[in-house]
Amino acid sequence: MTEGSNRPIIIKRKKVIAGGGHHGGAWKVAYADFVTAMMAFFMLMWLLNATTEQQRAGIADYFSPTIPFSQLSGGGEGTLSGDSLQTLDTLLAMGTGGIAELEAGQAAGIAAAADMQALRDLESALLGLGGESMELENAMRQLVTRMTDEGLVIELFDLPDAPLFVDLTARPQPVTVELITLISRVIRLVSNDIAVVGHVAAEQGQSPWDLSMDRAGQTRAMLQVTGTTPERIVRTTGTADRKPIVSPDDAIRNNRVQIILLRSGL
Repeated sequence: MTEGSNRPIIIKRKKVIAGGGHHGGAWKVAYADFVTAMMAFFMLMWLLNATTEQQRAGIADYFSPTIPFSQLSGGGEGTLSGDSLQTLDTLLAMGTGGIAELEAGQAAGIAAAADMQALRDLESALLGLGGESMELENAMRQLVTRMTDEGLVIELFDLPDAPLFVDLTARPQPVTVELITLISRVIRLVSNDIAVVGHVAAEQGQSPWDLSMDRAGQTRAMLQVTGTTPERIVRTTGTADRKPIVSPDDAIRNNRVQIILLRSGL
């Protein structure tokens, strides 16, 4: 026997864990999911067998958020006998809602959008005419436009070196006639009703009410002479010096007239 044969023999034992260690419970989770799904399935089958067609329609509508109203009732037995205020039959019986009203509302919205787009197109066409000549370009300094809830406002206003009217009268200056002629030509592109409003600065030599009304009336007359049909002009008003647009109230910029293309339905 050699010297090396006297060494002790060491035996290592490896512990084997069945089921993959800490992953051994994964099957339990899968089984729980399976049992839950089966329970939901059997509940669904029971509901289909235990409910009426109306009740099933009500349940379907409850879980359908994209439906604005129910085709049928909820199938209950309460005060409304299963009918909901949002069901089609109830809305039709009350005279509100239903397909016809929804379609009418959509049509009105489309018409309003088209009307606003037509006014914006007209605004662009009007402002684009300024480059036709140097004289017209100079006159366009006294014209601004803006869209409001009421419609398209076309505003003409005084400049220190270019008033719209002679002194404190309603006699138009040549630049005013030129601008009104241009406006009258462009607004034939639409059929909207028209309102004319006169404004004056504070501390005028005569009654500001009379002066603002006279200037609004003269603007209306010029529109008609230059081709605007009288039936389209539905309102002519004067606000005196009550609605200044800049400060101070007697600033010359507050002398102005507005031609408003009203939105349809106003």
